[in-house]
Amino acid sequence: MRPLPSLLGAAVLVALPAAAPAAADDDSPSSFQIKDSRIAESSGLAVSRAHPGVYWTHNDSSDGPYVYAVDSRTGKTVARIAMRGIGSPRDVEAVSVGPDGNVYVGDIGDNLGGQWSHVWIYRFPEPKKLRDMSVKATQFTVQYQGGPRNAEAMMVHPKTGKVYIASKSEEDGGLYQGPDTLSPSGVNVFRRIAPIDMEVTDGAFAPDGSRLVLRGYFSAAEYRWRGGKPQELDEEPGLPLQRQGEAVTFSPDGGTLMYGTEGRYSRVSAEALDGELLPDATAKEQRKDGGGKGGSHAGSEEKDSGLTLTKAALTFAGAMVLFLGARRLFRRR
Repeated sequence: MRPLPSLLGAAVLVALPAAAPAAADDDSPSSFQIKDSRIAESSGLAVSRAHPGVYWTHNDSSDGPYVYAVDSRTGKTVARIAMRGIGSPRDVEAVSVGPDGNVYVGDIGDNLGGQWSHVWIYRFPEPKKLRDMSVKATQFTVQYQGGPRNAEAMMVHPKTGKVYIASKSEEDGGLYQGPDTLSPSGVNVFRRIAPIDMEVTDGAFAPDGSRLVLRGYFSAAEYRWRGGKPQELDEEPGLPLQRQGEAVTFSPDGGTLMYGTEGRYSRVSAEALDGELLPDATAKEQRKDGGGKGGSHAGSEEKDSGLTLTKAALTFAGAMVLFLGARRLFRRR
């Protein structure tokens, strides 16, 4: 867990306790609360391919080689997986499920700001039955083209199986692509394929592979994925107000983004997509069903708009309180 980078970030934290109860996405059937007290720093989120309604998550540091399967219908952990056959994780920051039926875990964080000579990715088969167990995992050593990077987002493309990492940097952020096939022996060099103009804390591909979403603490961006490259869309997906937002994934149908945050008993908040933000397959399915714009999520736009204004007002109020308090303190000094 790291401190937020600005005065505005601190103001958002001040405003959060008042804003959280009013968030409508908390009332959505798709939103849920993580009820496992062991998950105190949820830093990645991935929807299960084998178990409907289940999401994979993990703590970001100091928790050992563990990954948790959480049932979104109850918020309860239905399995804690202990990875064996790997080294000691340093800073696990991301999780993704590939088309090969494997769970990929990104031990890619670098609290020294990009000083580690290498980082790791772990991979294990998604269990057919969910229960607490130990599984044999494969470890892959990763280096970046151009030298070390701090990163918190790792995504596996759901069609090609290629692995991507988005670095966490406000000045020189980038998207890096791994080899066509990761090798457990030697070093896997991830090469920069596109600049990313935000400080990324997590990311995910849509189920059909046509969209990529990246999130930060205070912003999110969605990209059309075409020819193996991201093309940023004009529209921006909704982003809930969260204490320290470090996780995002698509719902199984691709029509909703699920946002996670650090903190014990944290909520995973659902934000419906529409327009160009909808993945191609999802938009096609909604047109076939006659759902029109937004499909099954139609009717939520007006409510979401009002909530966005409410959140903005609360955030601004919190910022002003903090600013005025700081100014009075400096005057007294």
